[in-house]
Amino acid sequence: RIASQLALSTRFIREATSLHGAPEMSASLAARSVNFLAARSVRTVVRKQAVAKTAVSSTRRTLTVSTRAMGAKIPEGDHFTMADQPARFAKGKADNNSRMLTTDYYDGTFLKGQRVLVTGGNRGIGLALVEELVDCGADVVVMGRGSSDELDALEGVQVITGCDVTDTKSVEAAVAKVTEPVDILINNAGYFYEPLETITSMNFDEELKMIDICAVGPLRVSSTMFNAGKIKAPGGKIAMITSQGGSVAWRVVQNPTGHDYGHHMSKSAANMGGVLLAQELAPKGICVQMLHPGFNKTGMTKKYEKIWEVEGAVDASMGAKRVLHEVKLMAPEYNGLFINCEDGLQIPW
Repeated sequence: RIASQLALSTRFIREATSLHGAPEMSASLAARSVNFLAARSVRTVVRKQAVAKTAVSSTRRTLTVSTRAMGAKIPEGDHFTMADQPARFAKGKADNNSRMLTTDYYDGTFLKGQRVLVTGGNRGIGLALVEELVDCGADVVVMGRGSSDELDALEGVQVITGCDVTDTKSVEAAVAKVTEPVDILINNAGYFYEPLETITSMNFDEELKMIDICAVGPLRVSSTMFNAGKIKAPGGKIAMITSQGGSVAWRVVQNPTGHDYGHHMSKSAANMGGVLLAQELAPKGICVQMLHPGFNKTGMTKKYEKIWEVEGAVDASMGAKRVLHEVKLMAPEYNGLFINCEDGLQIPW
């Protein structure tokens, strides 16, 4: 049984090689495919030199694989990233993992001439995304409640203000100002309630606000854009900026004592919405992915600055390149996945 499962996973890797050429990229490409995930009992794959010469030495078969980015090594040797953030970053440093520690793999030339809409692009990772998009020659539209001096200073960006993602009519009015269909929609607008939520200090109004902004908000924007014919079909992409905080499986590691209910529920709900969008829009030729942008040094994470270094927080400009690299790699065969932009690996639901 184990041998047959290994053979099945090897076949998927070979298929990826034939589709994508470079053998050093094939294993991680296959690891993102739906077919590979069906053979999940073969958990750790290791790649020697050629997939066709895979050695089977014991009942626990391992192959050494690469991430898709420039052959950088996968820290875990699996298609899932590590749940423990400090341990993940420490291992990345110990392994000198270029995919995690640098952006040498990043090539933004694919963005030249692309029409990209970003929600919440006036500050933080959203602003960094807009700045990088402009630098790469994209035609950028930003929708949000307001602007900022930094955003206003950028040339050639259409800024649509007065857009509240919790208000359907507000979103419809903003989308009406988008003059042409976009190639890429980045749902980035978010909200994080600052005080710690425990069972004795829950704020239900704030929980509902987070869910409305972070989970229902992207659906309002995506639905309105699609129904107005403002997302290219086929060929369009919808990137949902969510968080590893939405992984239910990881709560036992990242939140062993619970707390912060609204934040985590809102991100899980956003992921579910993204998966359902991916399923419905796939026949239209639109790809959807959920992207954890990594730990970025922004105003929203300022209260965590004491752990920035140990958990590998990076400047938002680097975080933006990580996100856009994953946007570049979005394709129908990877539709509906939940990706950690720090290392390009999957996050479990």
